[in-house]
This record gives sequence, C-alpha cells and structure tokens, in this order.
Amino acid sequence: MKTISLSKPWLDTTAYPFDNKFLQLASGTMHYIDEGKGETILFVHGTPTWSFLYRDLIKKLSNKYRCIAIDHLGFGLSEKSASFPGTPEWHSNNLSEFIKRLDLKDITLVVHDFGGPIGLSAGINAPDRIKRVVLYNSWLWATDQEKEIQRIDKIVNSWLGRFLYLNLNFSPRVLLKKGFENKQFLPKNIHQQYIKPFPTKKSRMSLLNLAKALAGSSKWYEEQWGQINLLANKQWLIIWGIRDQFITSKYLRKWQDRIPDAKTIEVDSGHFIQEEKPEESMIAIDNFMT
Repeated sequence: MKTISLSKPWLDTTAYPFDNKFLQLASGTMHYIDEGKGETILFVHGTPTWSFLYRDLIKKLSNKYRCIAIDHLGFGLSEKSASFPGTPEWHSNNLSEFIKRLDLKDITLVVHDFGGPIGLSAGINAPDRIKRVVLYNSWLWATDQEKEIQRIDKIVNSWLGRFLYLNLNFSPRVLLKKGFENKQFLPKNIHQQYIKPFPTKKSRMSLLNLAKALAGSSKWYEEQWGQINLLANKQWLIIWGIRDQFITSKYLRKWQDRIPDAKTIEVDSGHFIQEEKPEESMIAIDNFMT
C-alpha cells in the first residue's frame, strides 16, 4: 500500500481532506482512505458514488474509530478500465482481497446501494472478520422478477441505455439527482464531485456494467441471500431513507423479517442519506458502536 499525491484539479480537498492511499490488487489499483484509530469501520459505496459519499461521517467518526472507505475499481479515484468485468460478484472478490491484504478484523461493515450485495458477500466470505453490519437502503435477493427492475434492465441493455450511460454520463448527472428527496442537499459543487470521476466513455463502463447487473446478477444475489445466516448473528443497524423512490420500504420490511433483531432507524430522506442527513447518520452509527 502507498500514499500518493493526486493531481485532480476537480477534486475538492476541502470537502474531502484525506490522505489518498492505493493498494495494488490482482484486478487493478484500488484507492481508499484510512483515517483515525480504534475499532475499524469499513465503508462500502454503491453506484454512481465513491468514498466521497461518506466524507462527513468519516470526519466525525475518525475521532474515535479507524475509518476506511474504498473506491471500487472503476469508481472514484481507483483505476478505471473499459475491460473490467464490473459485476457485483467481481467487485465483491476485490473487496475480499482488500480485507485480507489489510488483515482487517472486528469490522463494522457499512454498506449502501450496490455496496450492499458487494459488501455483504465479502462479509459472508469471511464472517469471522465482521463484528457489526450497518445497512443503508439496499438488497440481497433475486431481482429479476421485479417489474420495475425488468423495465430498467430492458433499457440499460438497449442502444439507448448504452448511449445514455456512456455518451451522456446519465447515472451521475441525472439518476443521482433523482435519488435525493431534497435537491438542496446536492449543490452544484458537490454534484460535480460525482460527475467528474467519469470524464470519458471508457471510464463510464463501470456505471453501465453495474446497471446491467441490477437484474443480470439476480441469481448471484439470491445465492448470497441463502448464506446471510453467516452474518445474521452479528449486531445489525438498519438506517433507511423512507423517501427513497426506488429501494422502498418494501425492501426494508424484507430485511426486518430476515434480521428481526436488527435495530432500525427510519430517516426522512431519499436514497442518499449520507448527503441529506449526515449528522443524523453519524450519530446513529456512533451510538450503535458504543
């Protein structure tokens, strides 16, 4: 692992004032941040975000805990390649390698969006390393029978979907914004931090690959769901944005049925709670860990 000074004119180092670290994995060079000391919190993002999503939580929580946040390969400041497979299965394998290489233990695993299946699968792969789970709006079961997901899958696998994702950078420009209940929490300068990591069509393949995997990896999600018992006995905190228009409270109820001992906090927020309600989110995690 190494610390590197980045030359990214677009990167807001006031909002994101962390040392940039890199680890060479078998599949590529992964960027991450590693702040503070104490029990380990590992933050796992979804799409089209990166570790920047957790910046406000890390600024506060790193005063008491060791906070590690990765950028999946193809996202944020990590290496990008149009040839990456980019499936959640592949990302999960990369995360498993990262956890082993840093020999992380007693992890509080924080997951959101696609980071749910990616991070939880890595936890299932090494349950002895996981102490707690913090789950934001996400899923871990078959998706291919959901009508809305079938509709999305049809679009993203069409010429139109490819054009929108690769030519117009549709995911961070448009879909990210739709995930906010209150758009005032996504000012232009912050929105740019999610748009700028994907400057070219090739760099946007990671976005398209995960969009295709929403239904395309359905069987794999279901396989992980069948093994969730390996993590079910951990301490769980569910922080759920009740205004999320896509990953709705229907998903929350499925989690609560499967993990009945989980503590649940419902937040008046859209999909990106970390941006809309960072203070509330940080306090919930801190209280959960103490």
